[in-house]
Amino acid sequence: MISKWLFSGAVLLEAGSWASLWLDAPQLHQLLVFTFSHGIACLMLCGAVWLLLPARYRAPLPWSPLFIFSLAFFVPVIGTLGVVASIFPALYLPRKRDKQAWQAVGIPDLPFRAQAQTRTPIFADGGLQDVLRHAPNPDQRLAALLATRRMPGKDAVPILKLALGDPSDDVRLLAYSMLDKQESDINLHIQMALEQLAGVSPRMAGPVHSMLARWYWELAYLGLAQGSVLEHVLNQASEHAEQGLAAGEGGELLLLAGRIALERGENERAEALLHEAERNGLGAAQLLPFHAELAFEAGRYHEIPGLLASLPEKTRQRPPFAELVRSWNEQ
Repeated sequence: MISKWLFSGAVLLEAGSWASLWLDAPQLHQLLVFTFSHGIACLMLCGAVWLLLPARYRAPLPWSPLFIFSLAFFVPVIGTLGVVASIFPALYLPRKRDKQAWQAVGIPDLPFRAQAQTRTPIFADGGLQDVLRHAPNPDQRLAALLATRRMPGKDAVPILKLALGDPSDDVRLLAYSMLDKQESDINLHIQMALEQLAGVSPRMAGPVHSMLARWYWELAYLGLAQGSVLEHVLNQASEHAEQGLAAGEGGELLLLAGRIALERGENERAEALLHEAERNGLGAAQLLPFHAELAFEAGRYHEIPGLLASLPEKTRQRPPFAELVRSWNEQ
């Protein structure tokens, strides 16, 4: 209501300001009357328009109303008409909103029965090896091979070796390439370490020998070496481990040397290395599984349940220790 009165007064005063220019009076008086009447009209128009604006357009103060007043005051006639022609159509004839392109829906309830499974799942319940053995579709067997990329190398290599006898050329080639890549990566690390070893002094060679022992052991541990090659790899791993220990390396290298000796059948040497690793501060959780393996190799079966029971609770609950603990407790 106030805006209507302000707007009506602004129209009358603006008309009066222009009528004053035709009065029979000195030009200075005409100019003063015109300026005063035009200024009051612009103030009233500014107030009327500012009150009609949405809240987000009224700020910041005083710049929002000052802009409207300046536009109407400093541009006679055209400014006032421009304010009216631009503001009022926008206020009373707003642009129509576009039709909503999406529809909000509630969260659907869970199905009251299990969803139907596909007739030919990619992976069977028996695991990836069963897929390679029994899946009739080569694409399923390829998918099983690709799934091994997310598995630890120790678990993936037996599956890849099984795929080398697949009747499909694509499956065999993929398995071979994946095995070859793992072996090539390890051999590249070994080659780089050997080149590094040639350029260091004997006093600084300990870490490099330790690194070489780990990479040679990785070839044997993953099953990438067999027969005479496996024997050579284990000999190289043992030799570099001994040289690393002689250079002052310890801790994890003692455990690695013990595992290498255990794999080579040198049980007494392995047990001595494990005890030395324990004296060097290595945690019992890392050594107990190998002590249990040594006890099994030596025929001291009565020691195994106690060794397995000494493992931390989290270790005993995860594979493969969960099955071992349950098996030995049942005996």
